Amino acid sequence: MSSSSSPLQKGPSQKWPLQQFGSARTLALPAARTLLRLLFGPPAGRSLRVRYWDGSEEGPASARLTLVLKRAGALRRMLLPPSDLSVAEGYLYDDYDLEGDVEVLMALGVTVAARFFSPLTMAAFVPLLLALPAHDHPPRPKYVSPLQGEVHSKDRDAQAIRSHYDVGNDFYALWLDQRMVYSCAYFASGQETLEEAQRIKLDRICRKLRLKPGEHLLDIGSGWGGLAIYAAQTYGVRVTGITLSPSQAELSRERAREAGVADRVSFEIRDYRDLPPTPTFDKIASIGMVEHVGRGKLSTYFAQAHGWLRPGGLFLNHGIVPAITPKFISVGTRLVEAYLSKHSFMQEYVFPDGDLRPLGETLSYAEGAGFEIRDVENMREHYALTLREWVRRLEANHDQVVRLTDEVTYRIWRLYMAGCADSFAGGRIGVVQSLLAKPSNGNAGLPLNRRDIELTD
Repeated sequence: MSSSSSPLQKGPSQKWPLQQFGSARTLALPAARTLLRLLFGPPAGRSLRVRYWDGSEEGPASARLTLVLKRAGALRRMLLPPSDLSVAEGYLYDDYDLEGDVEVLMALGVTVAARFFSPLTMAAFVPLLLALPAHDHPPRPKYVSPLQGEVHSKDRDAQAIRSHYDVGNDFYALWLDQRMVYSCAYFASGQETLEEAQRIKLDRICRKLRLKPGEHLLDIGSGWGGLAIYAAQTYGVRVTGITLSPSQAELSRERAREAGVADRVSFEIRDYRDLPPTPTFDKIASIGMVEHVGRGKLSTYFAQAHGWLRPGGLFLNHGIVPAITPKFISVGTRLVEAYLSKHSFMQEYVFPDGDLRPLGETLSYAEGAGFEIRDVENMREHYALTLREWVRRLEANHDQVVRLTDEVTYRIWRLYMAGCADSFAGGRIGVVQSLLAKPSNGNAGLPLNRRDIELTD
C-alpha cells in the first residue's frame, strides 16, 4: 500500500494522528518521528539517539547507541509485519545502521515488543507505518535455507553445523581467544581477560569431571580442540573429539600436533549417533552441542552417552536453555509465539534447526537414560560477559572480517552476539552445566563436597 492510500482518508469521525502532518509527500519524516516517540518515548528520555535520512537527529548526545535510519521506509519494513527477522534484515541490508553499543537496541526491543503487540498500540502504529514508503530500497537477496532433508537427520545436522562453523577458521580467530574456545567463559572475578576466563572454564570442566591421568575422555562437538588439548596437556588424559565440521577437525589436528599431544588426542568427523554404543570412555564432555540435538533426538543422545560410559563414569552436559518467557509472549498466547518462531533471525541466519529445550525437560531425558544428576550450574552472567568481549573484538576487526567474508556476514554476527549478550544478561536464556553420573553399584566416585571444583590457580 502506498503512502497516499486509505489510512489518510477515514472520514470525519476517524482522525488519524497523521492528519496534522500535511500532504502525503511530507508525511514520512513526521510519521517516523511519531512512531519512535510511541515506541521509545520522548527523545530527551531515551537511551538511544536517532539520525534520520535527511541528516536531522534527536535524542541525548551522550547515548551509547545511535540508530541511523538511512531510508524513509526503513521502519515500515522493520515493523510491518513485526518480527525479529524483519528488524534484523533491515540492518543486514543497510536500511539502517547501528553506531555504538548494539546491545542497547536489544534491551529496548523487549520493552518495545511488549508495547507493540498490544491491540490498541497496533491500531495507532499501522497508519503511521503505512505512511512510509514501502519500496525505497535496492532489491534484496531472498534468503533461501541451505538445508535439505529431514530435520535432525544425520545429513541435515551436518549441513546445519557446516553452515554455521565453516564460515572460516580465520574469521573465528579474529575474535575468539587464543585457544579458539567458542562457548561460555568463566570470569571468576570479572576482571579476567577472555584468554584467562576461557582457561578457567576449561579447567573447571576438567575438575568437575575429576579427570585422572590415563582416562579416556570423549569430547562431543569438539570445536577447534581447545578442551581436548587442554585436558591432555594438563590432566594427562587421552581424548577423542568428534565434530561435523571438516574445517574444525583439520585445524584441531594441526593444533594438537603443535601442542605435542597428537599421540593422545584424535579428532574425527563423525555424528554422535555413529559411535558404537559400548562402554569405551571414562568421562564425556559435551560443550555447546546439545542445542543442536533437537527434542525428538534427546532420548537417543542421552541413552547413547550412557552406553558409551564405563560404570562409575561422568558426563558433563553444557548447553543453552530458555530461562524466562518474555511477557509479550505469555500475554499474546501461543499464536504470537508460533508466529515469531516462524520468523526468526536466529533460525534463518545463525543456527538453523537449533532447538533450546527447558532444563527440566533436558534433565528428564538424562534421568530416563539412567543418569544420576549430581551438579547443576547456571552460568548465564558469564556468557553475557563472554559475548560482550566477542562483540568488542569483532567490531575492532571489522575491516578484516569484511575482507574475509562480507559486510552482511559481519552484521549477522554482530547482531546475533549482541542480542544473545542482552538475553543472557536479562535472564531470558541461560547456559547450564549439568554433571551426570553413571554409578557403579551405587558409587558415583565423587567426593562429599565441591571444594575441588572451586579451586583455581
